Amino acid sequence: MEGALNFAQILISVVLIVVVLLQVRDGGGGIFGSGQATYRTRRGVEKTLFQATIVMGVVFIMVSILSAQLL
Repeated sequence: MEGALNFAQILISVVLIVVVLLQVRDGGGGIFGSGQATYRTRRGVEKTLFQATIVMGVVFIMVSILSAQLL
């Protein structure tokens, strides 16, 4: 059972990293970009990736807690 949870945790973490890296922001934002803060509604693929990031994060935390409980 521990081996399966460890494999699931590794797989979920890789998918979570990929989903986060796929989220593309418009150029200029962030730490080194312009100081303008523009807010807009997420639509289409961007909304799906955002929701997938939240779901994968929650699943990762749940698997981590379950894995820690079995130790």
